[in-house]
Amino acid sequence: MNKNQQDVVIITTGGTIEKTYNEFDGSLENRGTSIKNRILSKMRLPYTNISVHPIMSKDSLYMNDEDRVMISKTVQEEMKRQHPIVVLHGTDTMHLSAEYCFKTISHPSTAVVFTGAMIPMGFDDSDATQNVTEALLAAKLLKPGFYISFHNQIFEVPHVRKNKEKGTFESF
Repeated sequence: MNKNQQDVVIITTGGTIEKTYNEFDGSLENRGTSIKNRILSKMRLPYTNISVHPIMSKDSLYMNDEDRVMISKTVQEEMKRQHPIVVLHGTDTMHLSAEYCFKTISHPSTAVVFTGAMIPMGFDDSDATQNVTEALLAAKLLKPGFYISFHNQIFEVPHVRKNKEKGTFESF
């Protein structure tokens, strides 16, 4: 491995960022991760080794405490590898999952960056590629902790929420 290369783990949970359009019935659904084919294969990342770890494929509106426990345990397990972590998550409850990890993992050993999208991949005005790109870079540069990366901003967890009127995130 090139000494300039760095490993980054992507944990996928579903959400709008991974919804796919079904042309037969016109629905948008989470049907499993497609991050490698739909975003990562289109990026030039010669200094980043990505490993994708799908743990669920769920709209975040339907996530519950059991799902957040699974996310937190997966983050803890992946932290043992000492690589930055990006968590792809639905935007409606992303802040809840990030805060759960913040509360249950008292001494993070690496940066954990949550991100998602307001518009699914595959749509011309999707923010998915931008948010994933920014989260990957942020995860490599930030100090250990929990963050939400969204629309060219980094928010330190806790005290972050989705602003539905503006269609983005903000600190409070």
